[in-house]
Amino acid sequence: MKKKIQFSLVYRDMWQSSGKFQPRKDQLERIAPVIIDMGCFARVETNGGAFEQVNLLAGENPNEAVRAFCRPFNEAGIKTHMLDRGLNALRMYPVPDDVRRLMYKVKHAQGTDITRIFCGLNDVRNIIPSIKWALEAGMTPQATLCITTSPVHTVEYYADIADKLISAGAQEICLKDMAGIGQPAMLGALTKAIKTKHPDIIIQYHGHSGPGLSMASILEVCNNGADIIDTAIEPLSWGKVHPDIISVQSMLKNEGFDVPDINMNAYMQARTLTQEFIDDWLGYFINPANKHMSSLLLGCGLPGGMMGSMMADLGGIRNVINGILKGKGEPELTMDDMLVKLFQEVEYVWPRVGYPPLVTPFSQYVKNIALMNLLTMTQGKGRFVMMDDSMWGMILGKSGTVPGEIDPLFRELAAKQKREFTDADPHTLIPDALDTFRKEMTDNGWDCGQDDEELFELAMHPEQYRNYKSGQAKKNFLVDLQKAKDARLGSQLTPEQLAAFKHAKADALTAPLAGQVFYTFAGNCECTPCLEPFVGQEYKEGDIFCYIQAKWGEIVPIPAALGGKLVEVSAKQGAKVRRGDNLGWIERKAEA
Repeated sequence: MKKKIQFSLVYRDMWQSSGKFQPRKDQLERIAPVIIDMGCFARVETNGGAFEQVNLLAGENPNEAVRAFCRPFNEAGIKTHMLDRGLNALRMYPVPDDVRRLMYKVKHAQGTDITRIFCGLNDVRNIIPSIKWALEAGMTPQATLCITTSPVHTVEYYADIADKLISAGAQEICLKDMAGIGQPAMLGALTKAIKTKHPDIIIQYHGHSGPGLSMASILEVCNNGADIIDTAIEPLSWGKVHPDIISVQSMLKNEGFDVPDINMNAYMQARTLTQEFIDDWLGYFINPANKHMSSLLLGCGLPGGMMGSMMADLGGIRNVINGILKGKGEPELTMDDMLVKLFQEVEYVWPRVGYPPLVTPFSQYVKNIALMNLLTMTQGKGRFVMMDDSMWGMILGKSGTVPGEIDPLFRELAAKQKREFTDADPHTLIPDALDTFRKEMTDNGWDCGQDDEELFELAMHPEQYRNYKSGQAKKNFLVDLQKAKDARLGSQLTPEQLAAFKHAKADALTAPLAGQVFYTFAGNCECTPCLEPFVGQEYKEGDIFCYIQAKWGEIVPIPAALGGKLVEVSAKQGAKVRRGDNLGWIERKAEA
């Protein structure tokens, strides 16, 4: 029989790769004993990146949820682990050193055993300080290699990084194949290279199932020395998530590995509970597209978990682009046309910005650059003319060093815009902040919490924590949940019923005079063009919805009522309307 392989259930990432929210504390308490009864998991992912932030957004205390979820596993001898974004810790942007250092003390006290530390750029400067702080706090630091497929991401490249992280104190290495595009043969060779040089280092493989390579990759890494495999369970396995434990166990058992048995009664119970959580409320925030695999992901390398938000962005931009094309008398684009164009543009952009592994937040930055390029090229302005500070920060080196060469055109653009490249250690650019947050806790009369966990939560997620403490987060969440339920109901109605349903919750914008409708006038707008607004567009009270040019030439701005979300456009750019005609419908903002 071959070596023993252990399994981890990535229960946090199952939800994270499917939708927006995580189960509540009471739901986690119910599922934990059942996961233990399955008898096949040596590890369970209990918290980490996004877990705590979305708990706060739902008006829940994440510290209570983490403690409650970890406790039964601690008592059963099952290791718990969390996802740690290195420089960004548990959020999408950099975190001060003193806050990061506190995180490991808090998480260890709450019952988390292992921290999986990754940098989206594989810059060891963003990982090594966390290794040191995790060791100080009594946690096991698992350093991570973010896997992708490019000319610079070779076995030698990754093995060299692993050497540096192990020398810095990493006790384990995770191969994080976040988009599932790592080629199985390369992953096998990398596993062998690390194990040959560091036979005592534990290697854990984490591969998403989106493009369909993950099962082959699991077999390759196990045959070359991997120790632990991340898995999922139904109804949240496969799709853009992870392979199911049943399939992985069966494959490895047939290959001759020593793998644990699965208590199928407990598996079915865990499956039923997870579905119950989906039906209760979590399913309203799960994008159905994330339940499907797609080979298209191999070309662009984007992680499947961001497909939902990407498709929403693509839909809005498509409306604007089609408005421009229509004005030129050119054929409009379907969503499939747009998707192919976006993937091709990502393939164009990615090497030019230095091949950053496409994982949070760099996957979002590369996708956004590509999306804006599609828009500005349609306008005739060319590429790379609409890039914000976050996109530039990746290119300039503010988050770390990208693995490939930056295209010279960005150096020219940076010089014109007076932007400077830096090779400074990213974490040295951020001042400590705990004293400021501790003062805020004191000034508000807030308890810093057991093991300073409430202080940590404020320092890690300031805005979300303040909204949680005020009760505003819960109010906002209930409004969002009702909207999601309404949208689900709306999708089941006929076009006539749907129109009535939308209009019942919206204000009609009517024309106060006869004339021609314009959303912008050619040459007047240097920002994102708005030839027509798109469904879902948000307006504040006082914002202009459109303009009507009267027969005698007067141009009258039409305000967007009290503001809200656009649910229907009735008058197209250039349409002629009579007084009282409907221009569109805007859903009123919910009362706070």
